[in-house]
Amino acid sequence: MKFDLHCHIKGGSIDSSIEIDEYVNILRQKGFAGMLITDHDSYKGFNAWESEGKKYDDFTVLKGIEYDTRDAGHFIVIMPDGVESKLLTIRGMSLKQLIKVVHAGGGILGAAHPFGAKAASAMFCRKVRRNPDIFKKLDFLEGFNTCEAKEANDKAVALAKQYSLPCTGGSDSHNKAYVGKGFTDFSSPIKSNMDLIKSIKANEIRSFGGVEREFLLRHIFKNSFAATWGFRAFNRSVGLVYVLRRRPYLSKLKSPK
Repeated sequence: MKFDLHCHIKGGSIDSSIEIDEYVNILRQKGFAGMLITDHDSYKGFNAWESEGKKYDDFTVLKGIEYDTRDAGHFIVIMPDGVESKLLTIRGMSLKQLIKVVHAGGGILGAAHPFGAKAASAMFCRKVRRNPDIFKKLDFLEGFNTCEAKEANDKAVALAKQYSLPCTGGSDSHNKAYVGKGFTDFSSPIKSNMDLIKSIKANEIRSFGGVEREFLLRHIFKNSFAATWGFRAFNRSVGLVYVLRRRPYLSKLKSPK
């Protein structure tokens, strides 16, 4: 079963221009069995779609999130069906806090594009470089991302092998030109978030990959000093601002057994 495990939709990610129905139709035409919505720090897109009650016999839409940590870049998070932690919609937790929140709720997480844009990728963050064994606490890595260069994806795969982590693939598409250009092919049926969690943890992944996006001039700016440190400063500032909002939720959190 072929899934796109990194999808941004209009209404959930402010930088996406694709409506959910358009995303689904393109993927169905390309032979995909499903998608994981991974909007930035938000479940709004998925929840709006779910409230409309739309279902497909041949296609599954699952609920995920791409979380912005304050010290380690972006992470794809998949929680069990029916579990929606408010903490995951308040950007700026540390990676250590994020791991605790996700695992306490029975979910899994993996670094998105770990060698991608410097501002948002784990391997360019001091926290991770100084403590690379933190990858032992993750459940998977994104081994293919359409929006990253082949070299970045190859390094991600090598890193996953180093820590014996399953690899996933996704398009990270924010517009229709790149929908379905990244995939993860599972050997077991996926009809729910729990199916997806179990399959990734058991590494029931036949293959992953796709087509990398062509080089664009804006990629130079994305990795510039100004863009990298500007985004990191913003993320850390937001993280500090939201400390009081997170505190009551973190205080109730129980560590996983």
